[in-house]
Amino acid sequence: MSGRQAEAGGGRFLSFEGIDGAGKSSHIETVAERWRAQGLEVLCTREPGGTGLAETLRELVLHQPMDALTEALLVFAARRDHLQRQVEPALARGAAVLCDRFTDATFAYQGAGRGFDPAVLAVLERWVQQDAQGRLREPQLTLWFDIDPALAAQRLAAARVPDRFERLDGAFFERVRGGYAERAAAAPQRFVRIDAAQPRDAVAAQVQQALAARGW
Repeated sequence: MSGRQAEAGGGRFLSFEGIDGAGKSSHIETVAERWRAQGLEVLCTREPGGTGLAETLRELVLHQPMDALTEALLVFAARRDHLQRQVEPALARGAAVLCDRFTDATFAYQGAGRGFDPAVLAVLERWVQQDAQGRLREPQLTLWFDIDPALAAQRLAAARVPDRFERLDGAFFERVRGGYAERAAAAPQRFVRIDAAQPRDAVAAQVQQALAARGW
């Protein structure tokens, strides 16, 4: 176990990452149903969000204009509450936590996408996610749903009214995609790239293969 990864207390912590329109969210419930059928307690959650306070902060981040530092501070404040009230207690019980985005999204969106200093994000990450023993809470496995931003935009246009981020241009999402690629390259033991441009069944097979490789 790396010095950055806090003990999971017997639980499983899995994050699903990718740009808007990658289709990651539709696979979370499939995994949850499979694990529940195996007798596991499963918490499906998201970031920003997962608690009353964090959901309130999410609405601000998604719909109110603000600069990148304000975004980052609100996202990490939501993450702190989410960790303390939901994620850590669930992992301590031995539950499986399936999280729709986590800190990698902050480095991809606010860092690479918005051009905010990643060194400042790293400081906030340590403040928010470090335990009393100096270990950093991270997912044990991150599934990165990688897709061309143009295709993702086509999917979004048919799905819902876009939020403040989803209305940004293709160049922004290219930077975000690059940010995810940098995070994946820096943590290959944690990341698994999923080709999200494939048909749903093929994507689901990739997800299952990644879980099976972990003995999950």
